[in-house]
Amino acid sequence: MSTKKLLLFILNIIFVFSFGERTSSRQFSFNAVEPLIINMQPFDDIPQKQITYIYNELLKVYPNVVINKSIPLPKKAYYSKRNRYRADTLIRYLLTLNQKGHVTIGLTSKDISDTKDHLPDYGIMGLGYQPGGSCVVSTFRLSKKNLLPQFFKLAVHELGHTQGLPHCPLKTCFMRDAEGKNHADEEKEFCSKCKAHLVSKGWKF
Repeated sequence: MSTKKLLLFILNIIFVFSFGERTSSRQFSFNAVEPLIINMQPFDDIPQKQITYIYNELLKVYPNVVINKSIPLPKKAYYSKRNRYRADTLIRYLLTLNQKGHVTIGLTSKDISDTKDHLPDYGIMGLGYQPGGSCVVSTFRLSKKNLLPQFFKLAVHELGHTQGLPHCPLKTCFMRDAEGKNHADEEKEFCSKCKAHLVSKGWKF
């Protein structure tokens, strides 16, 4: 083989390999997880100060957050026997407001409840399915002294569930199971395992 032909052969091989690498890179980028948009859906009993605080704190860990206009709590979710709202009904209602590529978190100050084990109506701070397209949180059972930071921790806990996170055994992790109590002041951050999962979903830490 002549020197000229050998040179052309080598250049051809380099071109093929280079083209293959670019194709692989494009395919990886195309298949990357597209971040969701978090819709904050305040109900009309929540003060603006609390809405703004949650919004600003969420932006520190997630890039795509929007605030929807406040709306009334749906009457169908009201449980008159206990003067509270059913969280499972609220979640289903919020899901109907969703768009593709969005997850919605409802914010309320009202007492909310869900069915737990043998208890048909159990008072809770928040509820989010794992995974799911909506969740709801309430300030009703939070400490009045540390309400704002506790409210944020509760919000990211339920949003974590929508992203597929289960409860975490670490007591300082935001994904700790409340087990009927408010442990928010003991929670410091997402543990490394929970954080890594959320980073894979587009969260920023």
